[in-house]
Amino acid sequence: MASLGPEDGAFPFPSVTMAVLRQPGPDGAVDLSFDVAGDEKPVRPVAVTIDGRRIALTNLNGPVAATVAAAMTNGTVLTVLEAGDRRRATVSLKGASAALRWIDARQGRAGTVTALVAKGDKPAASVPGRRAAPIIRAVVATGRAAMPTPKQLAEMKRLAACGEGFATTMQPETHALGGEATLVMLPCSSGAYNLSSALFVIRGGDVDVARADVPTGFGPTPAAGEDVTTSVVNGAWKDGELTSYAKGRGLGDCGVTQKLVWDGSRFRLSEQAEMGECRGNPHYLTTWRAQVVRQ
Repeated sequence: MASLGPEDGAFPFPSVTMAVLRQPGPDGAVDLSFDVAGDEKPVRPVAVTIDGRRIALTNLNGPVAATVAAAMTNGTVLTVLEAGDRRRATVSLKGASAALRWIDARQGRAGTVTALVAKGDKPAASVPGRRAAPIIRAVVATGRAAMPTPKQLAEMKRLAACGEGFATTMQPETHALGGEATLVMLPCSSGAYNLSSALFVIRGGDVDVARADVPTGFGPTPAAGEDVTTSVVNGAWKDGELTSYAKGRGLGDCGVTQKLVWDGSRFRLSEQAEMGECRGNPHYLTTWRAQVVRQ
């Protein structure tokens, strides 16, 4: 659950936003986080008040966080206090009770003693346990990246339809995927805060459009087009992991982040986080996570 600014998205944005995370399972702990958008200084909370009731934040998870979340269900305004109980910001609690009730229901804890809102007498043992994450068997990225030939590069530019002016100004990145395959990240289009790169895989003289098991780059966003190639936005390759960060706007308070790994034939989504509302909160909510096993 994440706090948001006004629905019209107008400036100024809230100086501090808040997120509440509930871990699954009978013993699922509550975690709190406080975030800022842009270049604001980080939040260092020592306490919060909810409609005047002060709760010391000795930490941001476990019983203390659960106490805060429970108090939020009947509150109207939360105030964030820093050292010396200096007021840093206020957060509206409008909708918090409904959101926490939804979490209770989705995690199967409604009607149990573990619920934050939908409390009941059922024991904690009746809450479903954490489901195992899907397993992705990924290839260890070994070998040396090949450089595309002029002929291969021309074919990539044709398939990606990047536009000749743009495609000639930026050089592609290449990274070894293992199994004598090379990833080519071809810069294809750009805006004020997003650089989109088309993905290809070369093996010897063959050029293939990289495949992925989900929409990537702008694919999960309303900005998705009809590109025939797989792409990443503000992409990077590090330690055998490909990342994409499609910003909804420069502030970074909305968009989609993705992590993908190579299984030998296609890229597989290992993690995705999203913030669909451009309303001041840079805390993206995780919507997918898998366990990666390297082989």
